Amino acid sequence: MKATGDKSKRKKKNKFKIGLAPGALVFTGDKKIDSVSINILSYDEEDFFEEKTTLENLPNILKTKRKVLWIDIDGLHEVALLEKIGTLFGIHRLTLEDILNVNQRPKMEVFDEYIFAVLKMIQCPTPESDIEEEQISFILIDNILITFQEKKGDVFTFVRGRIVEFKGNIRKRAGDYLLYALLDAVIDNYFLVLENVGEKIDVLEASAMNNPNTETLNNLYHQRKEMAELRRTIYPLREVIGGFDKYAEHKISAETKPFMRDLYENTIQVIETLEVFRDMSSGVLDLYMNSLSNKMNNVMKVLTMISTIFIPLSFVAGVYGMNFENMPELRWEYGYFYVLAGMASATIGMLFFFRWKKWI
Repeated sequence: MKATGDKSKRKKKNKFKIGLAPGALVFTGDKKIDSVSINILSYDEEDFFEEKTTLENLPNILKTKRKVLWIDIDGLHEVALLEKIGTLFGIHRLTLEDILNVNQRPKMEVFDEYIFAVLKMIQCPTPESDIEEEQISFILIDNILITFQEKKGDVFTFVRGRIVEFKGNIRKRAGDYLLYALLDAVIDNYFLVLENVGEKIDVLEASAMNNPNTETLNNLYHQRKEMAELRRTIYPLREVIGGFDKYAEHKISAETKPFMRDLYENTIQVIETLEVFRDMSSGVLDLYMNSLSNKMNNVMKVLTMISTIFIPLSFVAGVYGMNFENMPELRWEYGYFYVLAGMASATIGMLFFFRWKKWI
């Protein structure tokens, strides 16, 4: 699983925060784009506008915004710029700290002024692809929704399309519904990723059954590592989505609450699907070990049969290889051919016996 990198790299990143005061703003990830970009999408039932803007122009946009304003920020490495955004919108420094810590556990928090949620956006276009993970943070301030992403490219294409093309009810609803729509897009994409993971496990299962080699074993361990990362990413979603109904009910409108409850049910389904695939992944490793053991048993069975066949032949050859003088068979004219015929008969007889016992 890419994105967060290996464990040693993650530990190295976390060392940057050791000894710092709470609220210290340190970006713990990797720089994935050259510069931070701020994208604006504002809309109401009548119209919308979309543009790329700068921090200096944000106050003017806030004065002229329509019913809902979505501020999408790509790039987290410019800490000073994010600190200014936090000052402009009154975002607590602890919240900014969580946004900049890309190894943050998914969670949601409710403040007096805003709702904050952070989770992982994962992508896996094909069963052959590695799973790529990116942290995404949401801040909902009334009808202003701010999203923070590590880089460009996300799973919100269909949501943007519904806004621009005026499809569905999104343009008729408030900012909390936009938050629901984006969360729904992230969780729906989990189903696509898990579908590809399931296909990958099926391929590994066939390989473990038919060709249990070292490459298969390496792929199995890589798959188990991906499943562990997925569990770390997906399991906290139950708390995150459930928190909107438990702790943020006064900030979520009555129209949006049923959608949030439906999203919670989808989250439970994602977790259950993940558990099934984790069990399947562990089962494939057991299947690999059993197939390898069975393959070894077949080899040992063949070698044992060959050894069993040669035991009487070696005995006969050993007897007539002794140097005693009084061995009448040594003087038979056709003794050599009698011995060969006897050996051949013994071999054929044992093969028929093995076949009758269904050992071969």
